[in-house]
Amino acid sequence: MNIDQAPLFRPIGSLSSDGHAIRMTPEQAGWNWCGIMVLELAAGETRKIELEESEAAVVPLQGSCRVETTTVTFKLEGRANVFSGLTDLCFLPRGSEMTIFSEEGGRFCVATSRAAHATEPRYYPASAVDVDLRGAGQATRQINNLLTADVPGPDRLLVVEVLTPAGNWSSYPPHKHDELSEDETPLEEIYYFEIQGADGFGFHRTYTLDGEIDETVSVRSGDVFLVPRGYHGPCVAAPGYHMYYLNVMAGPQPGREWLICTDPAYQWLWEEWTTQPTDPRLPLY
Repeated sequence: MNIDQAPLFRPIGSLSSDGHAIRMTPEQAGWNWCGIMVLELAAGETRKIELEESEAAVVPLQGSCRVETTTVTFKLEGRANVFSGLTDLCFLPRGSEMTIFSEEGGRFCVATSRAAHATEPRYYPASAVDVDLRGAGQATRQINNLLTADVPGPDRLLVVEVLTPAGNWSSYPPHKHDELSEDETPLEEIYYFEIQGADGFGFHRTYTLDGEIDETVSVRSGDVFLVPRGYHGPCVAAPGYHMYYLNVMAGPQPGREWLICTDPAYQWLWEEWTTQPTDPRLPLY
């Protein structure tokens, strides 16, 4: 399967397998680099994962856990949910065999990328995660920079969290990163969504200027959207429901750069926002 044949929108349940709520390899996505797993562990449950040629970040979404390999043990202090606070996380290089254990149970994301080189395992406390506010007004959102290009560790993997307050827009203006140039780095990207509230929902759009891709979908907790190329954005949180998404990115270029191009039709918004205040609800924590 290649990405032109694979569906970009993967609703909750469509990627569940082998006891994982979500398990998607690059082959299953139809591309070359990014993958994602979401594990739902009962109290006292253990799960083993062999990374083989991939590297990974373990990000608690709900609850705390212990991550062990043959050489290291990381205790990750998690959170009640993704809307309540930051979390510890860890990184494991390609070839690692890990065991994830949760005494009280929880939900844990394992964001993966194929890697050309094995690096060193690392632990990142929640206190070290840099938080940014981006945009302005109704397009203000919160960025939790978990494994951005300036955070050492991975060979290829990039991971961020975005929190969009109820009624706001994020991933806007639309941007892309599918070509190699001085201003852009080719990166595959995964969006994993959670929405606050049982009936919460939002919207996501990805499109190309030639019209080969133009999808706008409603998203709920547990949904995944794949961005192989093209402009993506906005993500829109319905009024009354905060939106969270975790982005997994990786590509063929060494150096882990994140260079993007804004859709020229909407470039003017960046200057417009310099005169507008940010949403006072942010940061959420």
